[in-house]
Amino acid sequence: MLRINWYQRLFWSMLLLVFLLFLSVIVCTALGSASVAPAAAFKVLFQWVFGTEDVQTTAAVIVTRIRLPRIVLAFFVGAALSAAGAALQGLLRNPLAEPYTLGVASGAAVGTALTLVIFPGDTFWGILGMPLVAFLGALLTGIFVYRLALVEGHLAVETLILAGVIMNSFMSAVLSFLLTIAGENMHQIIYWMMGNLNLRGSEYLLYTSPYLVVGVIVLCLFGKELNILTFGEETAGQLGVSVERIKKLLLFVATLLTGVAVALAGTIGFIGLIVPHLVRLLLGPDHRVLIPVSAVGGGVFLIWADTLARTLLAPVELPVGVVTAFLGVPFFVYLLRTRKR
Repeated sequence: MLRINWYQRLFWSMLLLVFLLFLSVIVCTALGSASVAPAAAFKVLFQWVFGTEDVQTTAAVIVTRIRLPRIVLAFFVGAALSAAGAALQGLLRNPLAEPYTLGVASGAAVGTALTLVIFPGDTFWGILGMPLVAFLGALLTGIFVYRLALVEGHLAVETLILAGVIMNSFMSAVLSFLLTIAGENMHQIIYWMMGNLNLRGSEYLLYTSPYLVVGVIVLCLFGKELNILTFGEETAGQLGVSVERIKKLLLFVATLLTGVAVALAGTIGFIGLIVPHLVRLLLGPDHRVLIPVSAVGGGVFLIWADTLARTLLAPVELPVGVVTAFLGVPFFVYLLRTRKR
């Protein structure tokens, strides 16, 4: 029987996902309340890449000015949340772990809502401050959850998710308080809390994409250490892994990715839960393959989820967080029942 090495699985999986990403961009730029033929969308994208598109045509405006930036944003946000979810599941050795179940996303949500209350609209300080405040909110929440789960100087994995549930409840109360004092900005915060990729302009992604790219790459570089940690912390320590340092670093990077993703697109749940599990079922638990494939797969998944949100009740647009919740809740229940058995 032919044995396929991890790097061969990674290569062929990424090659397939890049092809699916290419098809997804063409098809999803063609779909919407104003339909564009896929051939016309491909022609516009081809001309746009080489700088020869006619910007006066309706198809060019729809594809390159409206839908393509949103698709790029969906890819980055989906990749960040999926990579963070895959890393947290491996780090905590719990299939139900993801940024939202640990309360980190709720902390980022509070930071973003606070920014919307203080700097409403697309002001200069709102553009620069929102990702930073969201990250700080996620970081402070992550530190508190981490400290709450410490037992005699070591991170108790069993307690971490319970601490995340507690912080989720507390941050929900803080969000409710911010809503009561938001005044005329209340509708903007509520709409943002449901998750939507149409909330932020391209300038937000321009400032934050380097953090997302670097964060995902850092998580990918620690795939080997995550594989060793699956055998237990004591075994990993005997094999030369600095367990506590790895925990702190990966929790910090996962928090950074979550905070920036929430600042860009609001609260979009379950991507960090669904995609890593599907990749694990198809390709196995090797984190050297799991994290990069989950990142690209999460980006493709969110592109299609957002396209479904745009087209399902067109011209009315659903929040993409609603679509991912409808897909994620049954999957979460399935995992929970499987875990019990």
